[in-house]
Amino acid sequence: MKKVAVIGAGESGIGAALLAKSRGIEVFVSDFGSIDDKYKKELLDNDIHFEEGGHDIERLLSTDLVIKSPGVPNHASVIGRLKESGVKIISEIEFGFLFYEGFTLAVTGSNGKTTASGLLYHLLYSAGKQVALGGNYGKSFARILAEGSPEMIVLEVSSFQLDDIEHFRPHVAILLNITPDHLDRYDHSMQKYAHAKFRITENQTPDDYFIYNGDDPVIIEELKSYEVKAHQLAITRSDYINGIPSKDGSGNFELTIKGTHNLLNAATVVEACRVTGLSEQEIARGLKTFVNLPHRLESCGMISGVEFINDSKATNVDAVYYALEAMEKPVVWIAGGTDKGNDYEVLLPFVEEKVNALICLGVDNSKLKTFFRGHIQAIVETKQASEAVELGLKLAEAGDVVLLSPACASFDLFKNYMDRGDQFKAAVSELARRVNEDKK
Repeated sequence: MKKVAVIGAGESGIGAALLAKSRGIEVFVSDFGSIDDKYKKELLDNDIHFEEGGHDIERLLSTDLVIKSPGVPNHASVIGRLKESGVKIISEIEFGFLFYEGFTLAVTGSNGKTTASGLLYHLLYSAGKQVALGGNYGKSFARILAEGSPEMIVLEVSSFQLDDIEHFRPHVAILLNITPDHLDRYDHSMQKYAHAKFRITENQTPDDYFIYNGDDPVIIEELKSYEVKAHQLAITRSDYINGIPSKDGSGNFELTIKGTHNLLNAATVVEACRVTGLSEQEIARGLKTFVNLPHRLESCGMISGVEFINDSKATNVDAVYYALEAMEKPVVWIAGGTDKGNDYEVLLPFVEEKVNALICLGVDNSKLKTFFRGHIQAIVETKQASEAVELGLKLAEAGDVVLLSPACASFDLFKNYMDRGDQFKAAVSELARRVNEDKK
C-alpha cells in the first residue's frame, strides 16, 4: 500500500498515522470534530497532513486503505459513503497487526478488561519478558509499533476495536464477560454485541488459546453457535472458590486486588501466563506486587474508622454488582450520573443486605430514588463530590465503608470518570485533614 487515510484523530488514529509514516506510507488524517492540541502538534511535528471540522470525501476516496478509529461508529455518514464506493476500511488494531510478528495476548470483556490487561502485563514484565501494554489501555497498538517492536504485547481491546478486523489474531485471547453495554452501537442487540466480542477469537488456530469465563451465560450461549478453533480454557468460580492454587504445592496465590470478580479475572491471567511459560514462582511474585489503576475499588483513606473507596470506573450496573459483592462491611453507597438505561434489579440482594444509605450524586436522581425507595433507609442528594464525602461520613458509623460506585456515566457533573474519582479522593483528603485538626 502506498497511501492511507485515517478517520478520527484520537490516540488510535494518531498512532495509526505515526505507524504509517514510519513505514514510508503516505498518510492523511481526517476528523469531523476538532483535534486535540497535543495530537495536532504530533501531526505537525511529523509532517502528516490532516484536516478537522469535516471530511474531504474525494481525498479519502483516493487512498488505498482507510483506517477507522474505534470512536467512529459504523453508521457515520462518511463511513457509509466510503463503503458505498468500495473503499476498504479496517480498524487500528488490524492495521497494527499487519506490521507485527511478535507474540500477542488480547483481553476483552464488558467489565474488568483494564484490570486484567494491567495484571497480565505486570506479571510478564516482572518475569523479565520484553513486553508492551496498549490498545484500549494507554498507548495504541499502532503507536507502540511506530516506536519499536516488543517481543510480546498485551492488548486491551474493546468491541469497537474488534468491529473492523480482518486478520487480527492473538496467540492468547481472554474473554472475561459479556453484559449489556454500548448497545446503541449494535442496534440495541445483545446478540450483535456478543458477536463483536467473540471476534477476538475468530482468526485463532488450534495452536492458540482462548481463555474465557465459563460462568458467563452469554458466553456459554454464544459458544453453542460459534466455532472456536483455538484450545479452550474455561475459568469457573467453583474452581477458585477458596483462591487460585499454585501448581507447585505452595498453596494459594496471594492477591492484591479485591472482589470475587477480580479473583476470576486473576485466574484467567494466571492461565495465560502459564501458557507463555512463566513459572509458578514468577506468577506468585507478580501477583503479590501488582498495584491496580486508580478508580477501581481504590481505598483512599480512613476517617474516624470509616473507609472511603473510589470505584468511579464502575459506570454500569454490572460493575456495581461486583463492587457491592466485594464489600465485607456495611456500606454507604454513592451513585448517580448520566443513566444508560440502567436496570437496578440485579443489585437488590446486595443492597438490602449491605447498603444502609444511598447518596445520589447527579443532576437528575429521580430514577435512583424511585427504584431504591423502600429498599434503603436513608436516601439523600447532592451535586458536589465534596458534599457527598461529608454526607458519607455523617451517615456512616465506625467500621462502615463509603463506596463511590456510580453505575452511571459522569458527564452530567464531571469531565469523565477520572475527574469524578479525583474529586472524590481530594474531598476525602481534605475532610480527613479537617477532622484531624479538630482532634488536636
